[in-house]
Amino acid sequence: MAELVTQSTLRLHDLPGEGGQFAVITLSGGSGRPATLSPASLEELSDTIDAALAAGVVGVGLTGVDRVFCAGADLTILASVATSDQALEIAQLGHRVLGRLGELPVPTFAFINGTALGGGLEAALHCTYRTVTAKAAPLGLPELTLGLIPGWGGTWLLANIAGIDHALQVIVDAALSGGRTFTGRQLASFDPRCALIESDDFDSDDFVTASIAWAARVLRGEVVVEPAEIDRDEQRWQAAVQECLARVDAHLHGAAPAPYRALQLLSQARTSTRDDGFRAEDATFADLLMTDDSRAALYAFTLTRLRARKPGGAPDVALARQVQTVGLIGAGLMASQLALHICRQLRVPVILSDLDQQQVDKGLTWIRDQVASLENKGQLSADAAAMITSSITGSVDKADLGGADLVIEAVFEDLGVKTAVLAEVEPWLRPDCVMATNTSSLSLATMGAVLTNPGRFVGMHFFNPVARMPLLEIIRAANTDDATLATAFAVGKQLGKSCVLVQDAPGFVVNRLLTRMYVELMKTIDEGTPVVLADEALRPLGLPMSPLELLALIGPAVMLHVNETLAAAWPDRFPVSPNLEAIVASGTRNVLAVHARDDPTQLAPGVQAMLSVGDRPSTQSEVLTRIRDALADEAWRMLDEGVVREAEDLDTCMLLGAGWPVHLGGITPWLDRSWLDRSHDDATGSRRFLAPGVASVPPPGVTSVRR
Repeated sequence: MAELVTQSTLRLHDLPGEGGQFAVITLSGGSGRPATLSPASLEELSDTIDAALAAGVVGVGLTGVDRVFCAGADLTILASVATSDQALEIAQLGHRVLGRLGELPVPTFAFINGTALGGGLEAALHCTYRTVTAKAAPLGLPELTLGLIPGWGGTWLLANIAGIDHALQVIVDAALSGGRTFTGRQLASFDPRCALIESDDFDSDDFVTASIAWAARVLRGEVVVEPAEIDRDEQRWQAAVQECLARVDAHLHGAAPAPYRALQLLSQARTSTRDDGFRAEDATFADLLMTDDSRAALYAFTLTRLRARKPGGAPDVALARQVQTVGLIGAGLMASQLALHICRQLRVPVILSDLDQQQVDKGLTWIRDQVASLENKGQLSADAAAMITSSITGSVDKADLGGADLVIEAVFEDLGVKTAVLAEVEPWLRPDCVMATNTSSLSLATMGAVLTNPGRFVGMHFFNPVARMPLLEIIRAANTDDATLATAFAVGKQLGKSCVLVQDAPGFVVNRLLTRMYVELMKTIDEGTPVVLADEALRPLGLPMSPLELLALIGPAVMLHVNETLAAAWPDRFPVSPNLEAIVASGTRNVLAVHARDDPTQLAPGVQAMLSVGDRPSTQSEVLTRIRDALADEAWRMLDEGVVREAEDLDTCMLLGAGWPVHLGGITPWLDRSWLDRSHDDATGSRRFLAPGVASVPPPGVTSVRR
């Protein structure tokens, strides 16, 4: 892949009176691409800085275009690095070029007009001063989510500009929360050298004009901006670092190295010089980039964004039918969530339908309460709130669904119930209305068999909570036609979902893999492995929650139902645990006692007494090995059966639908790294899910990989 170079354009502005000339360097990716920093882009920026200085300017400003200041480093370049020397060169080049912004003989200003992430925000932090629009977003240093550290000055600069507490929040805590970012207003609140531009109406040129005017006042001495007084008390600084370390341990259990290395750098930033801090970043960044953790994270980052823009196997969007009205069959919590999200994103009328008026009223009340809450939090305007509440209506009359372009069935997860509802509703719908089911595991073939036109039937498996979970499994049954499938993908995209094409098979992707994991876990418990010991076995992976914590979240009854569905298809691989049945029969939801997430050390009262266990306990290592082997076996079966097109689809589903850790890259990079697919050896050695170097450090001699 050819390197994409961000252009650095120089413009000179005459300041009022005898103020002299001021240079503005504008970063632009061109062709609608956001500005990113590759090695060639950095070299061009350095040359443009030289040109500005040669013009005899009194100050230099750096800005971007189209509400993007700079989106950070070019990740495709990072993922292609093959040697430690190359990794070190990239780190040093970033420090050398961006560091110039803090070393010039004239003051420098970053005019942050929008998105500033990673290396982009670091470029701004190198400058002497900053301006920012109030709603500029996202801003952040998300490198830890990529298995790296802010390697172009971020750790040292932020700690010495805003203090250790803010540095820990922006660099470490934000990553633990999945990559949380912040706004321009928040940046100005903890950066004393950042001026907030309050108006939200500025376009790029107006913002730059206002920023130059502020810079001119600074240069004339009319505005005096002092740096923050950083509290460098050793005891308080290190206490903040240790408290953050405890949060990292509770979340990751040592699974990913980047947060720990970042904490080391932030600890040292209290006393290290700027040059020493940058050299430490160089070495750390280079070390981390040459780990499988960072390559897996880079793979996951790129994968989830590529799949969101261009899902594999999706039909031509030109085939999609226009959707101007949506019907929901069912008025329970899932259907109500879907109605709200669809109306909010598509801005179309939605009909919530059920046989029971009381249930319809309950669903509409829930929606109104949610809309009011969003409005009170400032997340919805009064006009938008009024539009939603007036656009979502309820009905117990099937005829009211007759004008819908898309009808989604979202009733109780029971094959008989769903089949009956679909058969009853179909005669009331227009011939061109797309019918979808929100089933999480049931057979579309069986449901579609009762329809007079199964070609217009498709699966759209949303995940709970609907508004937050980014994955949408789109299931194609044998009879689903291309127009129906294209419509499902088009609607999914409009809803902001990452869509993955899945063939009709029990459990689809996420539930099939998660259930196989639970089946193996319950087997070890049935055999006599202590429950807490078995549950803790997966902690080294850094999962967002342990299996039994997740079981409490989704509900044991739901897991049992999915397990029974899969057991009906494959009883040898998905046997139902008698202990899971006992837990469900007792009404117990939390198997573990309610503790802080980092200390689930005992069972809830009465759980042990209801269990029937054997006398063949496994060690934690054995439990983890068995679960890995089971997942590898199931993943290969799904690929061999054609449930999905390629391993990347499995990873997308587990990353976005199951919260599988980014530092693992999804499920298949972890399995490849564990060599647990050796039971599927072929003539060339161990069969891999992904080619070497795709989600791992390229082996010696490999300079490019398939992506």
